Amino acid sequence: MSHTIKGKAWAYGNHIDTDVIIPARYLTSSNEKELGKHCMEDIDVDFYKRVNSGDMIVAKENFGCGSSREHAPLAIKGAGCSCVIAASFARIFFRNAINVGLPIFECPEAADSIETGDEIEINTETGTIENRTKGKVFSVTPFSPFLQELIERGGLVPYVKEQLRSERVEK
Repeated sequence: MSHTIKGKAWAYGNHIDTDVIIPARYLTSSNEKELGKHCMEDIDVDFYKRVNSGDMIVAKENFGCGSSREHAPLAIKGAGCSCVIAASFARIFFRNAINVGLPIFECPEAADSIETGDEIEINTETGTIENRTKGKVFSVTPFSPFLQELIERGGLVPYVKEQLRSERVEK
């Protein structure tokens, strides 16, 4: 079980809403990979073509505001992003991200310092975000063991399915 997330940053500003993360015209699908092809395209038309597996989105205040659709964190995962770092998150996006197994980190200092292209390393167990490009380290609340397991399982639904399977086996 790895507690390290590494990738290149893609930095954006304040109030990146769910319509920007995944435009409403693509909500005919809930397929993560299909949604990922259109992630961020209204503000960064080539995002999907340039992002590499493991890269991360970094944003300022109120990331994920707008409608309550789970499609937004699914699109981010489908694009290959490993996580999101932001100064703050809209509460419904925060919950949806955890529910679909997308790690998110609220750290205003990191969000202000990180720029597109910076190489970032996050230790989810110790709660450190390291900007390897700039040699800066930031602290966040580390994931609880339960949250770590939930994310490793891919979100709430896979976690509950595994729990139910385990209970049937034990009986």
